[in-house]
Amino acid sequence: PLLHEVRHALKKLVDANENTVIDLRSLPLAPGEEEKILDSLGQGEVSATLDALGKSEIIETAFAGVWLITHYNDDEDIIGRFIEVTVMPEILMSQQQDIADASEQLDQLLNDEFAKGA
Repeated sequence: PLLHEVRHALKKLVDANENTVIDLRSLPLAPGEEEKILDSLGQGEVSATLDALGKSEIIETAFAGVWLITHYNDDEDIIGRFIEVTVMPEILMSQQQDIADASEQLDQLLNDEFAKGA
């Protein structure tokens, strides 16, 4: 049933550009069922690891647009696992304020370099 839900979510992404998040930890899965689902989804070409308030792994599955996001605590225990059906997982997207801050930092760097060269 969960793979059918992923299929419907993928169709929503294609047809309406609508993202879906499925919280695997909130579902009543039988023992071993999560592993079967993950095996069926496979692994694609893209993966990333974040170290912000704990480690997070972001892995594109073998199905483009279907991502597995896993969050760990300091003891490497899984504290959250999600299937995100989206073009780009939100956790990987730069925040607007961070982009604005980066622009200011680059301006300052260039101004400092110009001042040194003058």
